[in-house]
Amino acid sequence: MNNDYLDPVNSRGMPNQADAMFALDFLLTVKNGVRNCAFALSETATPEVRKMLMGQLEQAIQLHEEISKLMIDKKWLHPYNVSEQFQLDLTSAQMTVQIAGMKLFPEDTARLGLFADLEH
Repeated sequence: MNNDYLDPVNSRGMPNQADAMFALDFLLTVKNGVRNCAFALSETATPEVRKMLMGQLEQAIQLHEEISKLMIDKKWLHPYNVSEQFQLDLTSAQMTVQIAGMKLFPEDTARLGLFADLEH
């Protein structure tokens, strides 16, 4: 990876990586929803609310399964192979460090930008 963020070579594989990141974020959000539903279920006292929360919990678990399967099929998640998952996470971390090291903003951060020439 070179330091020119406008160079198209730096976007190679980016759509797939973005999709993987979005899927992982969605998976973690659903996982949090499962936890919250289970917690709320353990705190409720009325049968009507308990029934509603059980339905939501079942839907959240089903959604978690669907997202996990998609990620496994796309090879974005390796829950049964720790070494493959570690390598995937390591590659992602290295890419993050490289992006963080890129100079994305110019030295001159004047807010006028191209309109500076219009000043009298």
